[in-house]
Amino acid sequence: MRLSSPGHPHLTYCTNIHPGETWAEVRANLERYVLAVRRDVAPDRRFGVGLRLSAQAAATLAEPAELEAFRGFLATHGLYVFTINGFPYGVFHGARVKEEVYLPDWMDEARLVYTDRLAELLAALLPDEPDLDGSVSTVPGAFKARVAGEADAARMAELMLRHAATLVRVRERTGKIVCLALEPEPCCHLETVAETVAFFERHLFSRAATERLAALAGLGHAEAEAFLRRHLGVCFDACHMAVEFEEPGAALDAFQAAGIRVGKIQISAGLAVGLGGRDPAALEALRPFAEGVYLHQVVERSPGGLTRFVDLPEALAAAGHDGGERREWRIHFHVPLFRERLGRFLNTQGYLRELLTRLRRETPSRHLEVETYTWDVLPEEYRREGIVGDVARELRWVIDRMTGVP
Repeated sequence: MRLSSPGHPHLTYCTNIHPGETWAEVRANLERYVLAVRRDVAPDRRFGVGLRLSAQAAATLAEPAELEAFRGFLATHGLYVFTINGFPYGVFHGARVKEEVYLPDWMDEARLVYTDRLAELLAALLPDEPDLDGSVSTVPGAFKARVAGEADAARMAELMLRHAATLVRVRERTGKIVCLALEPEPCCHLETVAETVAFFERHLFSRAATERLAALAGLGHAEAEAFLRRHLGVCFDACHMAVEFEEPGAALDAFQAAGIRVGKIQISAGLAVGLGGRDPAALEALRPFAEGVYLHQVVERSPGGLTRFVDLPEALAAAGHDGGERREWRIHFHVPLFRERLGRFLNTQGYLRELLTRLRRETPSRHLEVETYTWDVLPEEYRREGIVGDVARELRWVIDRMTGVP
């Protein structure tokens, strides 16, 4: 739905919160949950959909009859699709995901084929509105441990440039603009703002990259350079950025200064934990969050700087053997936006408030997507209201802050 804020951004939530890998399951989730959320939050307005499609679901939806039927469904129910979550390729609920969520990564042709298909689908689904572009969020290159050196980084960039050539053809054929939004995340190749800016400058916005796209797509040099800057960008996930202790204003300023488009902002919150000494009670209270499906990276800030742990169990084990100095943990566990406290812990709501205050003044991205995908693995006491009520409450929390409500 469009918000009455500067630039009139579109706000939605990501349907990756609903388990479903086949297109039939995704379509059933839209009918069961998205329509109910729309009735609650925006009964008299068109409601945008943040669509998550696995590779399997995308292949089915690409069949002409399925695609036409879905377009009819959207029109009938006052829905429209403006962004797709193309991060998880395969199973995303109910089984161990962990570091495999990044596979296939951008060193693998399968990631390119999948993302090309998502771009084609989004172009077919985008409404015919001159000021509405599309965005597809994707993995931050690869899990950091998978990248051996510069040759692997160059391989990722090559596949991204080949995808950009697909986006050229999509725009020429349909007139639709689709942006690929790389999503920096802890312990990945694109992790910090500085690493992300460096990757874009070295591999995607360089003269060699421009010449490569020009050759792939039959463009002039200036046209290819402009195309890359409009169609390749970042997905600014607020939880990830908060976990990395990247201040929102400084991060957005850095992307702007580098000419990197923010294709989408995911409005999400993580856990903020202050630890004084050994604090065994706090560590014990964190154990229910150390679940076995998703990766919950931890960044620790102490007087000695930042220390990173690939997963929460690793951080808990290390904390039991350290010297007990005071420190702060930020944990990549997407928690409800409206719950400032979860037991003895805070969420990173303060970070979100600062980010949304900035978004009230300017529009670094017109795509805003709430993404609390961990409802089914949260400790039970934080998910008793039911998914429709919880999602509606999150959206209203964002709307209130975007309109100046404390």
